[in-house]
Amino acid sequence: MTASAAATGGLAGHLDGFVRAVREAGIPVGISQAVDAAEILTVVDLLEREQLRHGLAAVLLQRAAQRPTYDVLFDLWWPLSDRPAASSDDGDAGEAAERRSSTLDVPGSDDADLSELMRAQLLRLLMDGDPEALRRFAREAVDRLGRGQPSPSGQSFFSYRVLRALSPDTLVAQLLAGLLAEGDRGGLAEQVARQTVRERLTAFRAAIEAEVRRRTAAEKGREKVAKNAIRPLADQVDFLRAQASDLAELRRAVAPLARRLAVRLSARRRLGREGRLDFRKTVRASLGTGGVPVVTHHRPRKVHKPELVVLCDVSGSVAGFSHFTLMLTQALREHFTGVRAFAFVDTTDEVTRFFRPGADVVDAVARIGREADVVGFDGHSDYGTAFEVFADRWASAIGPKTSLLVLGDGRTNYRPAGLPVLADLVRRSRSAHWLNPEPRRMWGSGDSAADRYGEVMDMVECRNAAQLADFVTTL
Repeated sequence: MTASAAATGGLAGHLDGFVRAVREAGIPVGISQAVDAAEILTVVDLLEREQLRHGLAAVLLQRAAQRPTYDVLFDLWWPLSDRPAASSDDGDAGEAAERRSSTLDVPGSDDADLSELMRAQLLRLLMDGDPEALRRFAREAVDRLGRGQPSPSGQSFFSYRVLRALSPDTLVAQLLAGLLAEGDRGGLAEQVARQTVRERLTAFRAAIEAEVRRRTAAEKGREKVAKNAIRPLADQVDFLRAQASDLAELRRAVAPLARRLAVRLSARRRLGREGRLDFRKTVRASLGTGGVPVVTHHRPRKVHKPELVVLCDVSGSVAGFSHFTLMLTQALREHFTGVRAFAFVDTTDEVTRFFRPGADVVDAVARIGREADVVGFDGHSDYGTAFEVFADRWASAIGPKTSLLVLGDGRTNYRPAGLPVLADLVRRSRSAHWLNPEPRRMWGSGDSAADRYGEVMDMVECRNAAQLADFVTTL
């Protein structure tokens, strides 16, 4: 095998490993996309790393939300090349390459002034705003300042050591002074300058973290580092474990799904484009064809507004899921007026008033906690009582044109499940579905009555936005 053939085969194998890592991270990549990625290698300059990054992203990604995950994996599989190492045969050349790659001339890493010298260089680079120079400096900073005692996992380089030594956030005032001309304080120019400083500091921190990941991958392997470095995509974040930083992205993912969900659950007649047969008009028209109804006539189809009742468990055991359920409720309310929302812990109250169009979900959650009557006894989930209170006070909310959507884990704290009441609500509704944030394997374990509720109405596992999308698609 020739050297060029071996190199080509090695590059193809490397690309295959990268594509598999992207797929394992939750980004769907089909065979055709993998073929397109291989084609990209033949049309871009492989020495232009950013060109390769954007070229592969163009064929492998479908949504902007996938880009942060992709960038982390790209930096692991296609890192910046290491500096040429000195060898016994070409020591002078190695030293020359070392000097050329260094961004500043500083003493050894044991010098007490190293951090201050590097801070001064960082200030100059941030002022210039050259992203490539910042990335080179980040590599050198990790090399000189990032090494520590190996952790139990075997990691030897740490971003916190670099950031603690350089303290880039303390350079903001000096950067603003350098970017702003005299008399520009307090106006639009200062706002632009502050945004520029934030973006450059964020880029530098990202370069530090990427370099630490690269060095850790060289020590422990790319696959192991990728598993720990990749955050789940927004549609794969477990609702029960969602953090505040995930809520904004979750809301963007949930809004279009809520629109599709309400349309599918709306009270519409499934009789095709036309309404019911108009027998009289059809017979009258058939007189012209010898009594043969060649053309049929139908009554105009009545389009009904969506009527949806949402019952949300907002107890502490499903706090993360509660944010999702109320977020879904808000999205439904923004697009459809015929949606009524009810929240419960151990009693039920209508909370539709908190979800006016444009209302903030966080504010709605806070108001429900302060103003809604959802705790009647001890603040622990009581599905049976909640269903009974709902059926007693809002029986008219459920009718033959209404879809019922229950959101909760079905854990009753060993209290009566209220199955007869729920069964009656389901019977009177047009359709009924229950979204459960717990894995299916846990239904019926401990105080969970999910398996029994599943016998009364359609119970669906819904732990993340991806499963919600599957539910909406197959509904």
